[in-house]
Amino acid sequence: MTMQTGLIFHPYMRPGRTARQTFEWGVQSSIACDKAGFNTMMISEHASQIWENIPNPELIMAAAALQTKNISFAPMAHILPHQHPTKLAIMVGWLSQILEGRYFMGIGAGAYPQASYMHGIQDAEPQMLNDMVRESLIIMEKIWAREPFFYEGKYWDAGYPEEAVAETEEDEQHKLANFAPHNGAFPEIAVTGFSMNSPSMKLAGERNFKPVSIYSGLEALKRHWEIYSEANREAGFTPDRSRHAVSQTVFCADTDAEAKREVMEGPIGFCFERYLIPIWRRFGMMDGLAKDVGMDPEKADLEFLVDHVFVVGSPDTIVDKLNVLFEKCGGWGTLQIESHDYYDNPDPWFHSLNLLSKEVAPRVRLPEKEPA
Repeated sequence: MTMQTGLIFHPYMRPGRTARQTFEWGVQSSIACDKAGFNTMMISEHASQIWENIPNPELIMAAAALQTKNISFAPMAHILPHQHPTKLAIMVGWLSQILEGRYFMGIGAGAYPQASYMHGIQDAEPQMLNDMVRESLIIMEKIWAREPFFYEGKYWDAGYPEEAVAETEEDEQHKLANFAPHNGAFPEIAVTGFSMNSPSMKLAGERNFKPVSIYSGLEALKRHWEIYSEANREAGFTPDRSRHAVSQTVFCADTDAEAKREVMEGPIGFCFERYLIPIWRRFGMMDGLAKDVGMDPEKADLEFLVDHVFVVGSPDTIVDKLNVLFEKCGGWGTLQIESHDYYDNPDPWFHSLNLLSKEVAPRVRLPEKEPA
């Protein structure tokens, strides 16, 4: 199987961008990806971060649905502890119907304490948030099944009422609207993982969800698949690498020099130097990346990332880099490309997306054998 391409839209809009600009950039990106032949577009949900300012990814998806034909969309992710499961289940079901099958659902526990605090969760700790995720899923799946129940949980109460029987054919005011997902099937659910021993990868394996790894170094990526596949087999499923997506910073241009210059001097470099690199240093996220090449994490800078971590270059160079990485880790099904703020001049970014979909992805294949 050849690799597929997807976009993950955070969207890393620089501070000062208006809500309208962020919204427009999301819709424009969806149209460009659809034309380029991308398979998926994931749109983040962040309620508190000024650089990642999309509290309602479903609005971009609904607008994009009217202007695209083939690409599938997912929130990546709806933060389940922040929303009542019934409300979210109804909204997801309706959006799935609007997209007529071009919808899957990303879920998460929330990575930003400020956002949890805004939703009434003080001193949030990972185990509590993960428990909330599991309880939310129980309720959502019951709502989608459309069978009577009442659930009294630790965090939420919810139910589905008995439907009144109409006495005449004309008497329909008591019928319940059908907000189950498209064709009545539960949507595919995706889960992201970042840390070396990500609990999200274990949940994904147990429930046979789609695993999405945020790239944090080769060893972490290999460990993600080990955790997922072990939990998946124990639950009675067969792990399938083609379902695995990996989110990474990628940029393609006609030449290696042009690609590196665009990343170093353009919106990607601006975002990393002003926002992401300080965060990665603060939380030790640079450690695994530097370890892969034997470098001191304190000395790892933007140029180190461009040369050793990001996937940057001409189509031939990127194909070589990805095939080497596939041989080392076993490969994955979809390269989920991290979006950046090219709102002012989208041409280099859209050119990169076209090259990646049409000249790179068809030449990258899952290895026939598992890596040693």
